[in-house]
Amino acid sequence: MQEIERLNTLIKNAKCLLVLTGAGISRESGIPTFRGKEGWYKNYPPEKLATPAAFYENPKLVWEWYNLRRKIIIAASPNVAHYKIAELEKHKPCFLLVTQNVDSLHKKAGSTKIVELHGNIFRTKCTSCGRVYEEDYRVFKEEELPPRCKVCGGLLRPDVVWFGEALKEEDLNRAFSFAEKADLILVVGTSGVVYPAAMLPYIVKSKGGKVVEINPLSTPISHISDITIREYASIMSRITLY
Repeated sequence: MQEIERLNTLIKNAKCLLVLTGAGISRESGIPTFRGKEGWYKNYPPEKLATPAAFYENPKLVWEWYNLRRKIIIAASPNVAHYKIAELEKHKPCFLLVTQNVDSLHKKAGSTKIVELHGNIFRTKCTSCGRVYEEDYRVFKEEELPPRCKVCGGLLRPDVVWFGEALKEEDLNRAFSFAEKADLILVVGTSGVVYPAAMLPYIVKSKGGKVVEINPLSTPISHISDITIREYASIMSRITLY
């Protein structure tokens, strides 16, 4: 495929490589995306599951949904695209991975220079005292729902960014600062409609960098892409680093 050859050349020549990933990269690991007949929101709309108001109205329902997601994600493994991105990190000293995913599969594949822009489903925080409990890879028992803080007894919530909430300033600054200096961004498996993450390719483009999109579907980012590869993320297995 000619596009892959061109991509390999861009990667080889890139001084600072930024990778942005979305739900599509984990699709081939068996993790549903959010929309469509088989998506996470097939039974309930987002406002019933992924907002602060939904949580305080029915924390048990929200936690049952996150428990189901944890169960599916725990059973999943990183795929070739996750591993290829971890390999890219090892070969590019100036590298950053920004993911919209909360599933930890990038970490399991070996990525370390990573910004989890929307949080992590296996991390929890107390809604009362603010204590953060680091990644706990387990499914809560039914009688534990909704889970409580061991310190103050307050309700625990998933440490993810819900609709209507602001992203962590530290994460945003790190992602946007890197985009300012990146000369290449790979946009893999993201719809390109969720902001502020969707701004990153535009920042790279505005600074003279190249934009490569890997997605089987057209997105709002497609029209600014220098290379568009209409394939699933597993096509990244054909990237060569030598």
